[in-house]
Amino acid sequence: MSVTPTNTVGRFGQFGGRYVSETLLPSLDELTAAWEDAQKDPRFAAELDRLLRDYVGRPTPLGYAGRLSAELGRGVRVYMKREDLCHTGAHKINNSIGQVLLARRMGKSRIIAETGAGQHGVATATACALFGIACEIYMGAVDVERQALNVFRMKLLGAKVHPVSAGTATLKDAMNEALRDWVTNVRTTHYVIGSVAGPHPYPSLVRELQAVIGREARAQVLEAEKRLPDACVACVGGGSNAMGLFSAFVGDPGVKLFGVEAAGEGLDTKQHAATLTLGRVGVLHGARSYLLCDDEGQILPAHSISAGLDYPGVGPEHSAMKDSGRAQYFAVTDREALEGFKLLARTEGILPALESSHAIAGLHNVVAALPEKSLVIVSVSGRGDKDMGTIARELGVAL
Repeated sequence: MSVTPTNTVGRFGQFGGRYVSETLLPSLDELTAAWEDAQKDPRFAAELDRLLRDYVGRPTPLGYAGRLSAELGRGVRVYMKREDLCHTGAHKINNSIGQVLLARRMGKSRIIAETGAGQHGVATATACALFGIACEIYMGAVDVERQALNVFRMKLLGAKVHPVSAGTATLKDAMNEALRDWVTNVRTTHYVIGSVAGPHPYPSLVRELQAVIGREARAQVLEAEKRLPDACVACVGGGSNAMGLFSAFVGDPGVKLFGVEAAGEGLDTKQHAATLTLGRVGVLHGARSYLLCDDEGQILPAHSISAGLDYPGVGPEHSAMKDSGRAQYFAVTDREALEGFKLLARTEGILPALESSHAIAGLHNVVAALPEKSLVIVSVSGRGDKDMGTIARELGVAL
């Protein structure tokens, strides 16, 4: 495999870069140039804004969670950024709409994507149906089984779904297969990566497409509270919803940023996906970042009750923010995430995705670390329809 020089663009300190085969370098250069050109084009911005407003349903609300706040105590005021109310049920559509719009601008006739929880796959299939572009989705066989509803949705939208049985048959392996496909079909195909991971320009590209979350949240909290929050909280797998929210507050040192990872069955077991908490620096899927790997750099299996957090890597910008101390990361277990799910359901009448449930569960730790009467924004990154089967089984309920 050819590796680009360490002083390449697309770095976040020591993290990021491009560690890919030479076959992909021209396509990455083409994508970088197209994205830079599109950002300067007011027509592209206007069309993306129109689609986000009229099709996706933006802006999403920033709602005060009164009963949740009372349950957490210490006079905290929690506001929820409701990405679960986007069309397709999660924040993923922000990125998919933007990238498919960009692919059309580049003249690509075919779209591929990887997906874990299925929300990115559904969002990409949705955008391709909207634009009339062929779509193929790679998904780990384990995730195909536990996210059967989203697989059905993708097929109804006209996408072809490829189950991946290699390795752990989860998100990492789906991304491997998507990259192999792209190497073979670079001339006609655009690969819509779903998170702030992968080789440059993807971490920055996806962050900018998700930054609408943070821009809206910042304006909304200033209108509601006349001040910035004391903290922002979001779940982190690859890290796109978190980076989307954090991006608007990175330059405000008074706003603490908390990312919540998946501790799975416990940090003292091998069944977790706590990359930033327990990982080490290495290379995965074209970028240098924190990973779950052994002493030889071989990738270790990851586990989470949440298919969307079941990934042994993380976006390189998150790794840089961990090392700089700008953001703090910690992990909650599968059991704690289920309690977070039940907490939000009971107090606010919202059934969050299992990914978002990790962020809700993490609020207890965040609130304990903040002064009394703090103001907190938490990202509800997706809704829980897709997870009802998993949650029912975990709670011993027969559907």
